[in-house]
Amino acid sequence: MTTIPVTAGRARFLRTVLAADALVTGANGLAYLAAAPLIGELLGPDAGLLRGLGAFLLVYGAAVALLAARREVSPAGTRIVIALNVAWTLGSIAAVVLGLLEFTTIGAVWAIAQALAVGVFAELQIVGLRKARH
Repeated sequence: MTTIPVTAGRARFLRTVLAADALVTGANGLAYLAAAPLIGELLGPDAGLLRGLGAFLLVYGAAVALLAARREVSPAGTRIVIALNVAWTLGSIAAVVLGLLEFTTIGAVWAIAQALAVGVFAELQIVGLRKARH
C-alpha cells in the first residue's frame, strides 16, 4: 500500500492543530512539573504522579511540535498522535468515573474538561489529516 505524504502546502490546518496541541500539552506539563504540590492540593492526585505526568506531557508535547514542524507531516506520526490523544481522553474519563484517582470536585471537573479538549484535538487532527491528503 502506498502512502501519500502530507506536504507543506496541503497541511496548513493539520500543522496548526498539531502545533496548538503541542503548545497546550507542553504548557500543561510545565505547570504540573513546576507546581505539582499546589496543583495536587487543588485537583487531588499527589505531587509525585503530577510530576510524572508533567514530564511525560513535556516530552509528548515536544514530539508533537517536531511532527508539526517537519517539512512533510507524517501521516503515520499523526495517526499515532491521534491514537494517544484518544487513549488520554478515554483514560481520563475512566479515572474519574471509576474513581481510580482521588480527585477533588475541582479535579474531577478539570480531568473531564481536559479530556474533552484532548478529544477535540484528536478530532481536529483527523479532519486535518483527511484535508491534507485530498
